[in-house]
Amino acid sequence: MTVVADFKINRVQRSKLEDISLENIPFGKYFTDHMLEVDYENGEWKTPEIKPYQPLQLDPSLAALHYGQAIFEGVKAYKDEDGNPSIFRPLDNMRRFNLSAERMQMPVVPEEIFLEGMRQLIDIDRDWIPAKENHSLYIRPFMFSSDEAIGVRPSDKYKFLIILSPTGPYYANPMRIYVEEKYVRAVEGGYGFAKAAGNYGGALLASAEAQKKGYDQVLWMDAFEHKYVQECGTMNVFFVIGNTAVTPGLDSGTILAGVTRDSAITLLKEQGLKVEERQLSIDEIISAYEAGTLKEIFGTGTAATISLIRELRYKDYTMKFDVENWTIATGVKRRMDAIKYGKETDDFGWLYKI
Repeated sequence: MTVVADFKINRVQRSKLEDISLENIPFGKYFTDHMLEVDYENGEWKTPEIKPYQPLQLDPSLAALHYGQAIFEGVKAYKDEDGNPSIFRPLDNMRRFNLSAERMQMPVVPEEIFLEGMRQLIDIDRDWIPAKENHSLYIRPFMFSSDEAIGVRPSDKYKFLIILSPTGPYYANPMRIYVEEKYVRAVEGGYGFAKAAGNYGGALLASAEAQKKGYDQVLWMDAFEHKYVQECGTMNVFFVIGNTAVTPGLDSGTILAGVTRDSAITLLKEQGLKVEERQLSIDEIISAYEAGTLKEIFGTGTAATISLIRELRYKDYTMKFDVENWTIATGVKRRMDAIKYGKETDDFGWLYKI
């Protein structure tokens, strides 16, 4: 075992890469050789360790299992044409992670652990980054309460980890989305803005019911009137109406402040579109569709990247789109990918070099 910059590093003897192919690899199924693990105890973070990927030994009374103090992030790393790896906007993910931590009464993770730990881990496992279009290394930082006691209160101990997973496209085809009216994802004053595990567990039933109807995901509505759109199950959402791209605003605290969402806003403006972050009702969307001014709908997310939406169903009303001729969403995706893969200059400082 070696120690580098206060990190303990224990490398595997034999890489699992010898047994798998990174061609067309599915999302979230395979994990790299190493992981980062660090504990928070007695009010301070202990020495981080990068070690072989392995199961965790957990007590049945683990607080996270009973009370849901668990948060995570989604980040991606890419290789340029020369094989040099970069992480896409990890500082923004770190800031959002720590906002989630504060909302869930958990300790913030310092940059020297979150960012430097991520960098060192990816550097060790850099051969796992697929050198192929629409492929990347998915990075999953997460933290959970690790007290071994039952009682509703913030824990005294926490565990922070980062694991890595090579992946291909999350959604291979344009999506069909069902507008959800019965269930809600978040309310004002809640923790919808946090990337907390419970937000996703609570969404599974609605998503499953939509999938039974033949749809890929749900579009959540506001909790009080079921009138204003929020976000999709795994992504923020944009509606191009005329020469304006409209996306739900963040003021209510009920949707995630997506890093890809923010990147898309920048690139939409670069294309010359006006961008509005505001309340958007389903009635306005339908009116725009019927008037022929609703040009495109697309989702944004780290896993989903830029996902075209070819169908949107509200009650018995279905809106269908010919995505083959779209230029706005595809233009955003092309430009964003060109930056990620080093084919075009990163004018925004989004890439963090390994």
